[in-house]
Amino acid sequence: MSDCIFCSIAAGEIDAEVVFENDYAIGFLDANPVVDGHTVVVPKEHFERFTDLTEEVATGVFATVREVNEAIQNGLGADGTNIGINDGEAAGQAIPHTHVHVIPRYHDDGGGSLHSIVSGAQESDLKEIGEKLRAETYGD
Repeated sequence: MSDCIFCSIAAGEIDAEVVFENDYAIGFLDANPVVDGHTVVVPKEHFERFTDLTEEVATGVFATVREVNEAIQNGLGADGTNIGINDGEAAGQAIPHTHVHVIPRYHDDGGGSLHSIVSGAQESDLKEIGEKLRAETYGD
């Protein structure tokens, strides 16, 4: 997509601080990091939503995420990482090109877990939710 910034970065048309790439994906430092080392991994091919990825590309993207994650922990001495995808506008996806954030974490950095993103209690029965999800994944 010619007007997609991530496609332009993947094509080498826009400079980025690339830390790893393979045939399917590229990992580069986030231009607006929440912490030093915050890296974004994007598929080289344009896919707007996570569910648009082919299985082959998803495998390549997550192989890149794995490499970046290891580099962050070993190269920066991070105690851990948060790995996340904002999938869709309601989830905070600002650029309509699937991307995975790999964010270094340190003991006592003041951040929370992924559970801290949304607040609210579970309102539905787990069995009912499970049935709905199974109906979609396995069919009726």
